[in-house]
Amino acid sequence: MRHVRLSLLLVAAVSLSWFSAMAFSAAAIAADAELHSAVKPVPRDSKWWKDRHESMNARVKQGNVDLLLIGDSITHGWERGGKEVWEKFYTPRNAVNLGIGGDRTQHVIWRLDNGNIDGISPKAAVLMIGTNNSGDNTSKEIADGIEAIVKKLRTKLPKTKVLILAVFPRGPNNDDARRKVNEGANQIVAKLADDKNVFYLDIGKSFLNEDGTLSREVMPDLLHLTPASYKTWAEAIEPSVSKLMGEK
Repeated sequence: MRHVRLSLLLVAAVSLSWFSAMAFSAAAIAADAELHSAVKPVPRDSKWWKDRHESMNARVKQGNVDLLLIGDSITHGWERGGKEVWEKFYTPRNAVNLGIGGDRTQHVIWRLDNGNIDGISPKAAVLMIGTNNSGDNTSKEIADGIEAIVKKLRTKLPKTKVLILAVFPRGPNNDDARRKVNEGANQIVAKLADDKNVFYLDIGKSFLNEDGTLSREVMPDLLHLTPASYKTWAEAIEPSVSKLMGEK
């Protein structure tokens, strides 16, 4: 009879453990389902993207990384139209470009957990991301995505100062719908700055005319920068970068 009782207790314990595991799994799935797209880490399903990601991981593994620039095609463009400016401002600072064309906040979150910042401790990281989310996500959702990235950087790179750049202006004027979404996100993201480890800088007016219009001489497609505009970008953030890297 004693053996029967022990067996029943064992079965009950196993059943309780199984039901607890199932409940935990269901809760985890439900929590994950509640995440909106801007904060739900995902890779992109294309070979060129994966190759780009792996090439950045390979560079990071080499070490000697003092500065990171993180973002989408606008950051990626430092290797194209912004190449000469990069050589002047960032190559001497052992900078690494972590920009991939077309990326959204969720892709950057995934990248930071999959090798982009492993084994390094840069002095500073410059983040500018979110414009590709503006067609599908709200200002608040974009801000959530940027906040998740900043938290990831602060957790994995505790000694690194983070400079968040306001999402650059896009579209012809202030009435542009996606520009308005980005501006809303910028207003929220500005509050993330503690001016100790996380800083915020809006250089958007550097690209605009006084009436808020955006010239195609500055951004030919009203989104991406010309070589001259990369110079504008570098010069506008130079005082902040220099300070955060301990040069001044």
